[in-house]
Amino acid sequence: MTPATNRRRFLTAGTAGLAAFSLRCSETPMPDAASEPAAVTVTTHTYKTVGDLVIKADVHRPADDIIRPVVVWIHGGALINGHRAGISGRVNDMMLGAGYTVVSIDYRLAPETQLPGIIEDIEDAFRWIRAEGPTLFHANVDKLAVMGGSAGGYLTLMSGYRVEPPPAVLVAFWGYGDLIGDWYSTPSPHERHQGIKMDSEEAFKQVSGPPISDSRERDGDGGAFYQHCRRQGIWPKAVSGWDPHTEPDKFVPYMPVRNISADYPPTMLIHGTSDTDVPYEQSVMMAEQFKQHGVEHELVSIPNGEHGLGGGDPRLIDKAYEGALAFVKKHT
Repeated sequence: MTPATNRRRFLTAGTAGLAAFSLRCSETPMPDAASEPAAVTVTTHTYKTVGDLVIKADVHRPADDIIRPVVVWIHGGALINGHRAGISGRVNDMMLGAGYTVVSIDYRLAPETQLPGIIEDIEDAFRWIRAEGPTLFHANVDKLAVMGGSAGGYLTLMSGYRVEPPPAVLVAFWGYGDLIGDWYSTPSPHERHQGIKMDSEEAFKQVSGPPISDSRERDGDGGAFYQHCRRQGIWPKAVSGWDPHTEPDKFVPYMPVRNISADYPPTMLIHGTSDTDVPYEQSVMMAEQFKQHGVEHELVSIPNGEHGLGGGDPRLIDKAYEGALAFVKKHT
């Protein structure tokens, strides 16, 4: 398939300096810092088709033929909203500047598609990257890194045991490993979930169309539907079809916190301690499991950080991102 190429931006001089970092997994020498930075291109590929629905990935990389290691970015949005273009600009620039190719993937969204189908898409995206990446975008796929925020952090953690072979390293930003705890399966008291109020019939109308893998293609308001789910404490059932109160065992294969082993990849967790969307305790729980199973990990806590780290000390946030880059480089 011929990719549609969109040249979006050029690396800044500061970013170019980062490109001088040596990369153990690169098969071709990286350009030195004195050379002109290559234009960054974004190519869009279809990695999977389900019925009439095409599921896409954007590949961000300098416009050259250097074989580069890969970071897979998985977007957030409560599994209900979001799309591949919602990649963290900070992460994207940081990883491109360090010499990586960044692949940002779509996946089918809930509730039009239920949780097992979403996880199938994640697994298939990695199969496609490994099979087609070396030819399509000069990728070294021997050691893949995975990064994502919120629900993307959850899916990043899922990749640690559902993707075969497992990725080399994971970084989960304000993610979660539990799907049936009170935070998701009972009504939320937080103001952030009280903004748009609809009755149940109207809320479900927002997501009653055909399957989608990009929330920009949904006719209804997925954000309003998410708020309804959090106000009512029905998110787990809405995205999976299972009742967490009467069918908790059905969720177990889809909960990273219940599936850690000694073979799990090295993982960094970054989370604000005042998060009212995904509780900080979610990352604490994951860190405890990593410790019990001897998995290399780091938990970076941002005091007073809300969801996305807002309200945290900017210096600590900068340090957290710098640590994420160092952690990925160590393992790729």
